[in-house]
Amino acid sequence: MSAIDSTTSATSGTAATSAATSNPGLQVNETQFLQLMVDQLQHQDPTNPSDPTDFVSQLAQLTSVEQQTNVATNTQNSEYVSLLGHTVSYTDATGATQSGVVKQVDLSSSGATLNVGDATGISATSVTSVS
Repeated sequence: MSAIDSTTSATSGTAATSAATSNPGLQVNETQFLQLMVDQLQHQDPTNPSDPTDFVSQLAQLTSVEQQTNVATNTQNSEYVSLLGHTVSYTDATGATQSGVVKQVDLSSSGATLNVGDATGISATSVTSVS
């Protein structure tokens, strides 16, 4: 987990770097794809071999999707960090609207949480407005 504090603008811990490979939307990661490709090559019919350009094309597509997922995650995390020092309104667990200044942003693989005023652990998705 990475914590970003508005008073020191420093990070502590480690950032979530494996967001793309742990993304539930991706069914096969690069390692699994390569294992499947090797298995397919080992068991192919020698009289009718597979076209190697198909494998390269599929690997390129997989890599492209992973890179796009990484870019999207990094962009979203940057948006959350940009909330530092801003006054936000959010909906709390009881459904009431609260507001305060964002003092800290915690980034983890499960999502971003904010420390707003004296409240901690506010889900970034519960923010309704920023000023």
